[in-house]
Amino acid sequence: MRKAEPAPVAPPETRPAEAELRASDADREKIAELLRDAYAEGRLTVDEHAERIEAAYSAKTLGELAPLTRDLPTHQPIAPGAERPQPAAGRQLPPAREEPANLVAVFGGSARKGRWRVGSHIRATAVFGGVELDLTDAVFESPEVLIEVSAVFGGVSIRVPENVTLVGSGVGIFGGFEVREQTAPDPYAPVVRVKGAAVFGGCDAKPRRGTKVKEWVRKQLDG
Repeated sequence: MRKAEPAPVAPPETRPAEAELRASDADREKIAELLRDAYAEGRLTVDEHAERIEAAYSAKTLGELAPLTRDLPTHQPIAPGAERPQPAAGRQLPPAREEPANLVAVFGGSARKGRWRVGSHIRATAVFGGVELDLTDAVFESPEVLIEVSAVFGGVSIRVPENVTLVGSGVGIFGGFEVREQTAPDPYAPVVRVKGAAVFGGCDAKPRRGTKVKEWVRKQLDG
């Protein structure tokens, strides 16, 4: 009599490696917060911070997120459900710089980045040159900021945090003047208004994803 053959054994179920797991919005936000802390402490340059923030929000797996903070003291391996390490209590941000209200670039470039004090009025002038105005880590000392732009055979680039209101318009003559308007969820958040003209040049104003202003003079409720 022929012996019955044993039933085939199903291969053990294999789970994807941790690095291959899909990243959640919470995972991406944890890394972005670590990068903001590192930038505030001076561990990352402006360009490194912007590049890593962009990579964090476009990451699809945990393996793509891990290298972004591997060289930082606060780095911990990302795992599902892991909580972000909290910054040390009482950590002080570096003092904000006092800067002039005017930025001028003539046959050259002018840039303003990092922690600096933003007043109520800024003028950016580019003539055969370029101006880079970055408000993403600035301290807003006025609830409303007006930025007047003049670009003649030059360009002006403006970046603001994603949690402020950005409005404005300008004139482009053989050039472009683009303001990517947005309204902040907080009705008392700073308002940045951009106006001016670009002649044979350009102006580009938009929020930078992943950056949020944390210090500003809040408008008071009437009455």
